[in-house]
Amino acid sequence: MSTLQWTGLLTLAAFAGAVVPFQSAINSNLARALGHPLWATLASLLVSVLLLLPVILALRLPLPSMAFISKAPLWMWAGGAFGVCFVALAVVLLPKLGASGFVALALAGQVIASMVLDHFGLFGLVEKQLTVSRVSGAVLLIAGVVLIQFGQSAGRGLVPQ
Repeated sequence: MSTLQWTGLLTLAAFAGAVVPFQSAINSNLARALGHPLWATLASLLVSVLLLLPVILALRLPLPSMAFISKAPLWMWAGGAFGVCFVALAVVLLPKLGASGFVALALAGQVIASMVLDHFGLFGLVEKQLTVSRVSGAVLLIAGVVLIQFGQSAGRGLVPQ
């Protein structure tokens, strides 16, 4: 893969991460307006469907195989449940933890879970064994989470008022 391709992939991955706090903050406001976090979660997911369907139609994607759908293992459908879990918890937790605290903690959870998935090659992933450097990276990330959420300057800000 070329450097340009890697740069594009890294940029897209960073963008995917950057939209999370925006989505969570907007959905938190929507939850207050609608009266409950689950209504905001439903609204968010419905908007996702409404935006995705025209794209699928425009690309003229063929329908999935009904044979596969009827025989697919149940774990393959869990992604939607995990999506609901993430969106609903983000709506509830972001106002309490702040955007940086929520995202830092969510990222730490993602890295730890990802390392387990990689180590065991779960769900068809290529195995990537735990190494000292990978575990050290996770420990540093968790240390960063602690500093972001509980550091001395939390609540006081860096810019004097």
